[in-house]
Amino acid sequence: QNITDVGHLVSDEDEGEDKMQAGANKEGITAWDVATKYTDIADDEAFKKLGLLRPNHMPKATDYIKQQIEFVQKLESSGYTYKIADGIYFDTSKIDNYGKLAQLDTEGLKSGARVEDSGKKNITDFALWKLSPEGSKRDMEWESPWGKGFPGWHLECSVFAREILGDQIDIHTGGIDHIPIHHTNEIAQTEALTGKEFSKYWVHANHLKVNGTKMSKSLGNIYSLTDIESKGYDFDAFKLLILSKHYRTEGNFTWEILRAAQNRLNNWKASFALVWQSIEETAVDVDIEEYISKLDQALQNDLNTPEVVKTIDELVTHAIEVKISSSDLIDLAKQIESRIGINLMAEDITSEQKQLIKERSKAKQDKDWTTADSVRETLRDHGIELRDADSKTYWNRI
Repeated sequence: QNITDVGHLVSDEDEGEDKMQAGANKEGITAWDVATKYTDIADDEAFKKLGLLRPNHMPKATDYIKQQIEFVQKLESSGYTYKIADGIYFDTSKIDNYGKLAQLDTEGLKSGARVEDSGKKNITDFALWKLSPEGSKRDMEWESPWGKGFPGWHLECSVFAREILGDQIDIHTGGIDHIPIHHTNEIAQTEALTGKEFSKYWVHANHLKVNGTKMSKSLGNIYSLTDIESKGYDFDAFKLLILSKHYRTEGNFTWEILRAAQNRLNNWKASFALVWQSIEETAVDVDIEEYISKLDQALQNDLNTPEVVKTIDELVTHAIEVKISSSDLIDLAKQIESRIGINLMAEDITSEQKQLIKERSKAKQDKDWTTADSVRETLRDHGIELRDADSKTYWNRI
């Protein structure tokens, strides 16, 4: 996973204001400060709050400036580049299959293009190295053989992949918005340099909208994990909301949908807690491999996470119906967590809380309903809900 900490331009067409510099000016800090601030936020949210697996490598664009310059030099020596007033550009007419990932009609693009005064030879050509404007000083700029400037934003991904993983990779991921330009340009520059297929597979995720519309500050519909936490929802519920849709289909976030995901998660955990407390010495071993196989088949079928969620629904129902051993239940929970990152085994309650449950049971036997109700409310304040069934009392966390 790369960290794009170099300021790039607002549009994919190498035009407009520098995003990082614009953010720095707005916040009254430097572009370097902006990069550090949001890298730290992303790190905190992804790995600490959501518990996602940390990649083996998380290179920063600013740490690979030398390698990016060398990459452009190699393209230049092979005749794939040209220089105009504002930088070094990749000449897409020099390759036969530009736009193959997005199945672009390059001829149609050319015939429909307006006459530009940018100096580009072709409408699809893109910047490899942008030159700093005359008479201005950017927070982020570096010396290069072509003059002081900064790398084009498609360049870093190709360089990271080649430097860390080699000339060819198996899987490249990203959002669907990167298909027509960013990923298309990655392929063009990498394959021009190596003469090999860049990536065997491309996995593109669709967007998550909010209340059916695109997130924007003007609509006031941009939410953070802090907002989710402040409303009392689990991060696992948010993860379940995401996993309930296929990654290639467009998703929708509303507080109602998140509440439904939280209820589903609560049901899963309550059911596991119920089974765990119902385990008797006569419990039998259940073949959990059948369920694990179903989970894996769904994940191996183009990451069909909605099918995984459906399988867990069935599994939870079945777990209640049969006498499953504690070891099987714990193993099952671990297998699920290893695949979708959601833990269904509720943390055990304390000895003091267990004592309260015993006191409530005695109060009920003595028909002291005031004490019984008071204990129930006390435990509820602790985030523990009680359920009476089969002359026993079961708890689950809420």
